[in-house]
Amino acid sequence: MKSLERLIRKYSDYLRGQKGRSDNTIRAYLDDLQPFIAFLQFEGIHPRELDRHRLRRYLAWLMTSARGRGKGYAKSSVARKLIVLRSLYRFLVQEGQVSENPIPSGRALRIKVDRLLPHFLSNREVGDLLDAPDVDTALGLRDRAILEFLYSSGMRLSEIAGLDLEQVDLTRGQVRVLGKGAKERMVLIGKPAKKALVAYLEKGRPELVKRPSKALFLNRYGRRLSGRSVQKLVRRYALRANLPQGVHPHTLRHTFATHLVEGGADLRIVQELLGHASPATTQIYTHVTHTEARRVYMKTHPRARKQNGRTG
Repeated sequence: MKSLERLIRKYSDYLRGQKGRSDNTIRAYLDDLQPFIAFLQFEGIHPRELDRHRLRRYLAWLMTSARGRGKGYAKSSVARKLIVLRSLYRFLVQEGQVSENPIPSGRALRIKVDRLLPHFLSNREVGDLLDAPDVDTALGLRDRAILEFLYSSGMRLSEIAGLDLEQVDLTRGQVRVLGKGAKERMVLIGKPAKKALVAYLEKGRPELVKRPSKALFLNRYGRRLSGRSVQKLVRRYALRANLPQGVHPHTLRHTFATHLVEGGADLRIVQELLGHASPATTQIYTHVTHTEARRVYMKTHPRARKQNGRTG
């Protein structure tokens, strides 16, 4: 369906030009639209033919069989895809392709999504992870600096991978970051991260650089280290440190925020450091700390599990 392909290309241009979305965000939006495109092709319809009845069928398909072999997406994934679909139809209304947005907002079509609390590491686990790289090698120095950066700053994966030398101010211990929506913010790094970065810049990066490059973190060929490579190295060191499965760069971002809140940091400051547009997004970390506090209380207080007059 060439007309559909053209619409998606125009939507991509709209996200980049009018909305100022980053390439990574656009890629994520388009990925979330792929099941919808497949559904349209299966139904043999154009986006303008989507109505409430077909929308319900699409959502049911997402949750039951969209991934094949009778498997559907998790509720959280379905909810995210619905948000992207609303965005697409807002664009189509603006373009005059449809007269009204068929995707209801608010309570008209609510999907109850289990609010999963973000996984984070304990202080000991963070220490084990940061100690995992072999700092006697150039790559080990680089990897130690990356891990320290992720935990010390709370930066996103794309932000770390996109860092240039000129964005880092070692004297002040701060980094100028270009975040979501091309919004610029300043993040801070602590002394251990500064120390690891200095070691990498003085001893590691000179061995990796093959040609002039503005990129801060380089791969073994002297080119900018990709986000995928950062994901792989985090997983590799997590495995080496005997951490639970599922540790990834965003785990360190969650850990950064959780440890700040646990330490008494103001949520507004945490929001600013994370680059969250809404304080509601940052609010989840208070739930994390409350949940952890309850877990520790129930496990350790002698009368927390009192049953029938006895402690459990």
